[in-house]
Amino acid sequence: MEDFEKLFREIENIKVAIVGDVMLDTYWWGKVDRISPEAPVPVVVLSKKDYRLGGAGNVALNTVSLNAKTTLFSVIGDDKDAELLTALLQQQHIETKYLIKSKDRITTNKTRIISRNQQMMRLDAEITHDISKHDEELLLQNLVSFIKSDWPQIVIFEDYNKGVLTESFIQNAIAICRENGIITAIDPKRKNFFSYKQADIFKPNLKEVKDGLNILLDDVTETSLNNIHQQLHTILQHKISLITLSEHGLFMQDENTSKIIPSHIRNITDVSGAGDTVIAVASLVYAATKDISLAASVANLAGGLVCEEVGTVAIDASKLLQECKGAL
Repeated sequence: MEDFEKLFREIENIKVAIVGDVMLDTYWWGKVDRISPEAPVPVVVLSKKDYRLGGAGNVALNTVSLNAKTTLFSVIGDDKDAELLTALLQQQHIETKYLIKSKDRITTNKTRIISRNQQMMRLDAEITHDISKHDEELLLQNLVSFIKSDWPQIVIFEDYNKGVLTESFIQNAIAICRENGIITAIDPKRKNFFSYKQADIFKPNLKEVKDGLNILLDDVTETSLNNIHQQLHTILQHKISLITLSEHGLFMQDENTSKIIPSHIRNITDVSGAGDTVIAVASLVYAATKDISLAASVANLAGGLVCEEVGTVAIDASKLLQECKGAL
C-alpha cells in the first residue's frame, strides 16, 4: 500500500518552474431580481468582487498548495492588473521575480459575473498575439538563469493561447530542460499543439486531442485511446500521454502501460480550472516518484475535488491526502 504521508512530504522538496500564460480571474458576485427596462437582460446588483489566480497562475497555486517550491515565468502587462496579480502571487508564496512586465501587452483579466452560483457573463481583457522577440529572449534567459541557480526537478508549460509560449521558445526551453535532465510537463492548446516535441508528459483534454489530430471519436475506449497515443507519439516523440476525459476520468499511457482511470462520483459544481489541478498534481507526483500510474490516479482524484467548488480554486492538500488514503 502506498505511503501517502511520505509522498506528500517528498513533494514538499520538489522545485517546480511554471512557464506560460498567467491571468487574473475576477469574480463579480451579485443578486438578480429584475429585468432591465433598457434591454431584455437581467440587472445584477453587485455585492462583492473577488480576485483569483488563473491560467499558469492557478497551476502555480495548485503546486504551492501541495507545498512545492514554486516559481512562475510569464510576460504580463505593465498595468494595475499586473500589480494586483503579482500581489496575489506573492501572498501565496509563489516566486514572482522572473515575471516580465511588458509595455507592449496588457495583463489578461477574465471577469465573470455570477448570481446564485451561476455564471451569467464573462468579459475578457487580453492580447493574444505572440510576445515580442525581445520579451521571448528575456523569458528564455530568465528560465536558463533559474535552472542554473535552483535546479528544478520539473518545468510545467501552461499554454492558454495568449501568446507567451511561442513556437521557438517552446523548442528552445524543452531542449534546455533535456540537456539538464529536467522533466517537462505540457498542458497544450491548439495553436502550438505539435510544437512540444520530446516532452516527458503531454496532457491535453480529449477535445484538444480530437481537434489537434482532426479525428472523430465515438467510443472512448482504451483501444481507441491507445491509437491516439500512438498518433501523438509519432509526431511528438514524447514519453507519456495523459488525457483528461471529462466525466470518463483520465487516460494514461507510456511505453509500458496504458489504462483509463475512471472518475469518482462527485457533486460537480464548476469544472473551471480542473485541468490546471490535474497537470499540477500529476507533475509533482511524477517528479517525486517517476510513477505515472500513481501520478495519474492522484491527479484524477484532485481534479474531481476542485470541481466541487465554485470558480477557479486550488486543491486542498489535506483533503487530497485523505482522499488518497481512502480511494487508492
